[in-house]
Amino acid sequence: MNRKISQTLEFDKVKQELMRFIVTKSGEEQLQQLVPMSQYDKVSENLLETEDSYKILRLRGGIPVAKLENIKPHMKRIDIGAMLNGTELAQVGRVLRTVLEVQKFFDQLEDDDIELYRLYEWHQKLVALPEVTKQIQIAVDEDGYVTDEASAELKGIRQAIRRSEQGVREQLDSILRSSKSNYLSDTIVTMRNDRYVIPVKSEYRSHFGGVVHDQSASGQTVFVEPKQVVELNNKLRQHQIAERKEIDRILAELSNELMPHRQDILQNAFVLGKLDFINAKALYGKQIKAIVPNVNEENYVDLKQARHPLINPEKVVPNDIIIGQEYQAIVITGPNTGGKTITLKTLGLLQLMGQAGLPIPADEESTIGVFSQIYADIGDEQSIEQNLSTFSSHMTNIVDILRHIDSRSLVLFDELGAGTDPQEGAALAISILDEVGAAGTYVMATTHYPELKIYGYNRPSTINASMEFDVDTLSPTYRLLIGIPGRSNAFDISKRLGLDLSVIDRAKQIIDGESQDLNEMISDLENQRKMTETEYLEVRHFVEESELLHHDLKEAYQVFFTEREREMDKAKKSANQLIADAEKEAEKIINDIRQLQLRSQSDSKVKEHELIDAKTKLSSLKHEEEVHLKKNKVLKKAKKKKQFKAGDDVLVETYGQRGNLLKKVSNDSWQVQLGILKMTVSEDDMAVIAPEKEARVRITGVRSDSGGSRQAVKTQLDLRGKRYEEAVADLDQYIDAALLAGYPQVTIVHGRGTGAIKQGVQEYLRSHSQVKTFEYAPPNQGGDGATIATFK
Repeated sequence: MNRKISQTLEFDKVKQELMRFIVTKSGEEQLQQLVPMSQYDKVSENLLETEDSYKILRLRGGIPVAKLENIKPHMKRIDIGAMLNGTELAQVGRVLRTVLEVQKFFDQLEDDDIELYRLYEWHQKLVALPEVTKQIQIAVDEDGYVTDEASAELKGIRQAIRRSEQGVREQLDSILRSSKSNYLSDTIVTMRNDRYVIPVKSEYRSHFGGVVHDQSASGQTVFVEPKQVVELNNKLRQHQIAERKEIDRILAELSNELMPHRQDILQNAFVLGKLDFINAKALYGKQIKAIVPNVNEENYVDLKQARHPLINPEKVVPNDIIIGQEYQAIVITGPNTGGKTITLKTLGLLQLMGQAGLPIPADEESTIGVFSQIYADIGDEQSIEQNLSTFSSHMTNIVDILRHIDSRSLVLFDELGAGTDPQEGAALAISILDEVGAAGTYVMATTHYPELKIYGYNRPSTINASMEFDVDTLSPTYRLLIGIPGRSNAFDISKRLGLDLSVIDRAKQIIDGESQDLNEMISDLENQRKMTETEYLEVRHFVEESELLHHDLKEAYQVFFTEREREMDKAKKSANQLIADAEKEAEKIINDIRQLQLRSQSDSKVKEHELIDAKTKLSSLKHEEEVHLKKNKVLKKAKKKKQFKAGDDVLVETYGQRGNLLKKVSNDSWQVQLGILKMTVSEDDMAVIAPEKEARVRITGVRSDSGGSRQAVKTQLDLRGKRYEEAVADLDQYIDAALLAGYPQVTIVHGRGTGAIKQGVQEYLRSHSQVKTFEYAPPNQGGDGATIATFK
């Protein structure tokens, strides 16, 4: 890109603004070398780096690059075997520490799965030198001072220096406090030639002996090193010389440690400068509210609400600037001070910024092209009184531009053809634009000439534009109107200012008809534009609402789909678990029934309630009906139609058993005879069925102690003196008989003994489905020698 365009469009001023955010010398060098690029790949890469820096600034507040000095001279000295001083080593150490910090920063970004386009590649180019970094950090502080920890010898020397200094000061302080203090010009201890001295009045110089090192400008004071501290000062000086030698040795050793790593250190400094520069782009972009534009290889430029970066953000007027796709030439017409030149500069400067990889002050989704060259002929002269020399200067520049343009160039002409006869100037302007169009060059030109308005209609790939003017306020709005040529507002302004209408009418008759028709056509276009703009804003409002609704629906559908899949998975898992539990329970019930069948073949008979319990357990494996079915009003209404009366045969749905209604015990519950059992059942759990022809009831008796004869069932069973198996069998038959008799509770006397009968009784009662509770009898009824069982 030619250097002149950067000066014309003030690209250098943008770089100066960016410089305020640079913290490293290497970053400053890279900024100074920054120029717009004309290769699509390079432009895209640099803008992706800027995009990365925006993301890091938003998520982490920026890249943590410290303020770093230029260490290139230091590495050159290392290269020739020279020794670095403390300050230089501190600067190198700061670079190395920053490398470790930046590496840790990017490693954390990677761990957090933050995606970046380009900056991880720069991160990989950093070379950490932890051992060398640690050595420098221990030996040299931030200011370049060699610390006591640099070596044990240095630490010992400095301790000796402190002791010597203390001894010298004590001797001198004793002189200051003695009677000889009257001979002193001032009671202070000072330094001359790196030795401690006291200020003595000139006439008393011989009273202290020792050495005179200096005297005041007036000669009235001499600085004397008293004889009693000369030897102490000598020792102090020797320690200081030893300190200097040890420091030189340490610095030389550290410098030698850097020798094998000098190329890595230079690379680190360059990469840190690059990251600093990239970070500065994001900080600058945030300040001017800039975005990272898209790049179009076909040079379709679409700048949305573009703003000039060097104009006060509170005063600048944003404009949409579009060129390249439907038209390659824009001709802006209209009077001065309307903002034509600023619009021209805005297009050029934003293109330069974008092609240099910088963010541009525009709205999101703005697009720039990649031009091989950008040329401009923009003069600061806005006066209509232009002389020949000015015209010649402009024409010389235009001639040079025409020699170099091609199909990938962008040309900006300000006041094309101005400075000469209007008729000739207009003709030259049209001819120049034709020449530029023939080369396929993109061009934006401003002009006063009305002939150029017709040019915009007659030439292909060319469009007129103008800067809006508010007749009511008699001031420009600085808004670019593409598609509408500028028109003279002289008549409207004169009318607003009070010029007689007859004068205005005569003026209208004087101008030729074509100009009048053109102005009327432009006025009509402006009215149509305003109507279209209003309709567009209205349509845009509905489109945005539709897009928002579509987005919400899309998100809602996605949430629904995800939740549906999740619930399906949960339902499948739950169903599988239910099946597994049901299979396990069914297997257990089947085993219980098999045991009952085996018992039925022996002397012990299968009890009715045992069969009912087994069938009840099997029925309970069925799933509950759906909640929404339970709440179904139609089913509820159907159930209400059922009329129950005493003596009806019913099917108890919970147990799957036939029963007979005995009596109603509440509004919706009945006492039902189920075999030998009487149970209370809800009407919702019953259905009326046809009666059986003959009902058979099975009655089981209880053996008496005398062995075999039947008698009335008592409320107490005595098991004392029986064997364990006999006692359990008797208890089983007794409980059945007690249930059949309808007893609410019974007492089983088992005694204390070994406790085997007692344990067997309680285990049996615990496993019986019709036993509600059981407990030891009160003390006056046997205590823990008897158990009272209560039935459900």
